[in-house]
Amino acid sequence: MSLYTAVVWSVSLKRKVRLAYLLKEDQGRRSDVVLFSTDLEIDPGFLYRGYTARFQIEFVFRDGRQFTGLADCQARSPEAIDTHVKASLMALSLAKVTLQETPTEAEPLSFSIASLKRLALNEHLLDLFIDLLELEPTLIKSHANYRKLLNYGAVAS
Repeated sequence: MSLYTAVVWSVSLKRKVRLAYLLKEDQGRRSDVVLFSTDLEIDPGFLYRGYTARFQIEFVFRDGRQFTGLADCQARSPEAIDTHVKASLMALSLAKVTLQETPTEAEPLSFSIASLKRLALNEHLLDLFIDLLELEPTLIKSHANYRKLLNYGAVAS
């Protein structure tokens, strides 16, 4: 992987921009990405890391809208809106901590409240089956495949 940078003139923006050109060569395949910023002093490595983090950032806002009511605030005062946004993002942070504390066999899960919701549902269903079928909980929960059942349907990284 090679990263090249230059300050160039953007015709459409009518100003100078910091250009970062990323060239990847993997097993004979070549791919390239062109990134830019209007901040001429930005570190090209920081620009690339910010670009690669965009999917996780999109997960945060999507989950905030779908699960924690980020877009449902009806307040008008800036303080109330600020409090609402902070509460929504705090709920996401707490969910992320809960998901990270959930032990997994293989690789860690990508963070999504949808994954956390799936894990909680699976755990509830397994506990319900154990109760209704009058099974021995210690025997079931110590089985090697119990973790696989808990993680069933969760988004893998």
